[in-house]
Amino acid sequence: MSVKTIRTYVPVLIHILGWGLLLFTFLLYQPLSSGVDLPNLFWVKQGLLCALLIAAFYLNSEVMAPQLLFRDRIGVYMGALVAVVAGILLFIWAFESYFELHVLIHRAYNPDGGGKPPRPGRWFQGTLLSTLFILGISTSITAVRTWQRDAQLRQDLEQAKVSSELLFLKAQINPHFFFNTLNNIYALTLLDVVKAREALHRLSRMMRYVLYENPNGTGQLSQEIAFVQDYIELMQLRLTDKVKVLFVQPTPLHDAQIATMLLLPFVENAFKHGVSALLPSRIEIDITQTGKRLRMQVRNTVFPEKSTSLEVSSGIGLTNTRRRLDLLYPGQYQLSAVHDTDRQEYVVDLGLTLQ
Repeated sequence: MSVKTIRTYVPVLIHILGWGLLLFTFLLYQPLSSGVDLPNLFWVKQGLLCALLIAAFYLNSEVMAPQLLFRDRIGVYMGALVAVVAGILLFIWAFESYFELHVLIHRAYNPDGGGKPPRPGRWFQGTLLSTLFILGISTSITAVRTWQRDAQLRQDLEQAKVSSELLFLKAQINPHFFFNTLNNIYALTLLDVVKAREALHRLSRMMRYVLYENPNGTGQLSQEIAFVQDYIELMQLRLTDKVKVLFVQPTPLHDAQIATMLLLPFVENAFKHGVSALLPSRIEIDITQTGKRLRMQVRNTVFPEKSTSLEVSSGIGLTNTRRRLDLLYPGQYQLSAVHDTDRQEYVVDLGLTLQ
C-alpha cells in the first residue's frame, strides 16, 4: 500500500474509531444504570443525541469554522455556535418533555413508586458539556487541518516560484552562451571553413545535451565535464598560439547528479576576460573531486583593457550562476572570485557538495 493511500485512509479510520468510542459511551457504557431496566425511549434519546453531536461536529468543521472563523467573521461564528448548542439542548429538552422521559427514568430507578420525578432537562449539564466538548474537538481538528493545508500550499507556491526562477535563469544562461559561440563560429568561417564545420558539429552536440538529454535540469557530472571540455575545444579553434589553455579533470571521476550548465559560466568568463589577441595569456581550469565534494578553480590572465572585476555584477552568466547555486545548493557551496595582483590573474574558486 502506497504512502498516499495510507494518508487518505488514516483520517477516515480516526473518524470511525472516534465515533465508535462515542457510541460506546452513549449507548453501551452506562455504569450508573447497572441492574436497572431503562426505558427504550432513553436509548432512543441517546441515539438521537449522538446523531446531533455528529451533525454538529461536521457542520462546524466543514462549514462554520472554514467559512466564518478562519475568515475573520468571529462574531458571526460565535453566534452560530450558540445557535447550534441551543438547538441541541432545546431538542433534547423537548424530547424528554413530550415523552415524559424524566418520569419513565424515575420509575425505572424507583420501582416502588417512591420519591418525586425530576423536572425535564435534569441532565442538561451533561448534554451541554458533551456538546461543547465535541464542538471544541471539531474546531481544533479543523484548525490543525487548515494550518497543514496552508503550510503545504505555501510550500508548493515556494517550490513553484523556485522552479520558475530556475527556468528563467537557465533560459538566460543558454542564449548567452549560444549567441557568443555563434559569433565565434561566424568569425571562424572567414578564416577556416573546415574548422567552422567542426565547430558547428561540436556546438550541435552541446546544445543537444542542454535541450534534450537532461530535460529535468540535472545530469551526470561526467556529462557536465565533457560539456565543459567541448566548450574549451570549441573556443580553442579561434585562439592563437599566444593563449595557453590547461584543463585538468578529476581522476578518478565518480559520477553524481549536478545541475546542467552550472560550471560553464566560470569557464566562459575566463575566455571572455582572459584572452588577448596581442599579449600572451593563460587560462587554467582545474576540477577535482573528493567523495561528494567537488572543487573547481579557474584562473585567467588579467589585461588592462578587459573588465577589472569578477564580482557578481560582471556578467549575466556569473550573476545567474550564483543565484542558481543559492537556489539549488543552499548552504552546500562556497564561491569566491578574487583578483590576484601579484600574478595578475583572476581566480574563481568554487567548492560544491553534490547530492
